[in-house]
Amino acid sequence: MPRSAAHTAKEPATYELALAELDRLVAQMEGGQLPLDELLDGYRRGAELLNFCRNKLATVEQQVKVLEDGQLKPWLESQANEGSPSDLTPSGGGGKAAWGRQ
Repeated sequence: MPRSAAHTAKEPATYELALAELDRLVAQMEGGQLPLDELLDGYRRGAELLNFCRNKLATVEQQVKVLEDGQLKPWLESQANEGSPSDLTPSGGGGKAAWGRQ
């Protein structure tokens, strides 16, 4: 039995590439046209990609905590749309701080 690309695929180079590959896999699987073996391989590869993405996000979250002196501060979308990122600084307290203008 030949091995599919899902078994021989390497770890993605970036989070964005992993997410794009995961999106393609989901679209193929939702199409309902894959043979059972390919469907199972796609599911396995999707699980690997999901784990990769979760690990990348956890790493970034830890880096943000270090940058924010050990406290992760949430990003508020309403303030993200106001001006450039260089205009924004963390503000607030109690672990529920927002990003605000300097």
